[in-house]
Amino acid sequence: MENSYEQGEAEIRITPRLVDSFYTEAMLLADEARSYFDDAGRDDRCALDPFVRVNFACESLKVTTRIMHIVAWLLTQRAVESGEIALRDGRRPERRLGHAQESDPEIVARLPEAAQRLVSASTDLYARVKRLDEGSLIEEPAASPARALMGRLERGLGGQVA
Repeated sequence: MENSYEQGEAEIRITPRLVDSFYTEAMLLADEARSYFDDAGRDDRCALDPFVRVNFACESLKVTTRIMHIVAWLLTQRAVESGEIALRDGRRPERRLGHAQESDPEIVARLPEAAQRLVSASTDLYARVKRLDEGSLIEEPAASPARALMGRLERGLGGQVA
């Protein structure tokens, strides 16, 4: 099978429901990060010494970058599943999960607690999506227009179509 990727004995299938779950999580995290780093965290940021304030800004960019890489990858998976992008095109290097810079634990430990939680949440989500990207079996897109339509309907109805 052309779309098989094995990781030892373990095989992972990327289903529309899994993609939608990760997408929802990523969008909620993106909204939380935007809210904190743009507004709610303003007082936290102003209370930091200048060096830590620069690190605060850098970490906010890292969080945003991780989330955007995740969202782009998930949208690619949706496009592959619906047949908009051929499977082999969806696995091209430029469509894989983008590289996100890691955070330095010593720097993160100096940030406000809310910022630390966002860094941790984005790092965790990125690591989970990266495992899928590196070792996944992506279902072959639907062979017929009717099956493609069923996949889109399932996503639209939250997986309630049998």
